[in-house]
Amino acid sequence: MRLHSGQVTEIQLDSSRKLAAWISCTPEALPDPGQYLMAMDSDSILPTPLFLGTRADNGFLTAPAIPTGWTPGTRLQLHGPLGKGFHIPASALKLAFVALTDTSARLLSLIHPALQEDRSVALFTDTPLPPLPSDLEAHPLSALPEFIFWADFLAVDLSLQDLPRLRQTFGLTPQEHLTCQGQALVFAPMPCGTLADCGVCALKVRNTWKLVCKDGPVFNLKDLEW
Repeated sequence: MRLHSGQVTEIQLDSSRKLAAWISCTPEALPDPGQYLMAMDSDSILPTPLFLGTRADNGFLTAPAIPTGWTPGTRLQLHGPLGKGFHIPASALKLAFVALTDTSARLLSLIHPALQEDRSVALFTDTPLPPLPSDLEAHPLSALPEFIFWADFLAVDLSLQDLPRLRQTFGLTPQEHLTCQGQALVFAPMPCGTLADCGVCALKVRNTWKLVCKDGPVFNLKDLEW
């Protein structure tokens, strides 16, 4: 079990008016984009999954939300990093990031590295936008069908409930298929954080069942049933 110590150094209100926190921790505890940590403070009954929002040398800004009781100085026990994160192929030069949940924060850590590598990046979301680089295109979700065949890689943040509507969101007919590679971070309750195989986060994948906490939370889009 990979256990680390962490501490809340700052509480922020993000663009969606949700709480996020800067966490001080060692480099070994930093999750990659799409991975997560399970965090507990001294008053926790259940751990809180923390996803990467912005990475720094001495810690990271979480994606929202965090427990309302956390304050600067709160000490945390961190388990992880856990799960499989995003892997964008080097050959993918036109990237579409799609946020279908109530925040785009879990995708933001992918944006800056992609722009530094001179890739074209477009973000699709209906959530309030944080400050973004000037060379990033931002569009509402309604514009996604116009761009779905432009991209050569899709990175999607969605919940289990979003899967049945994914084809409609992409603007694909029942006969059409994605022409590009893609991965999806499936956001689901993960109370056990891989420790108990409780099944709360079970997901149907290619005629079998997988656990989001252990086998994900990032999956190949073409492996998901939608």
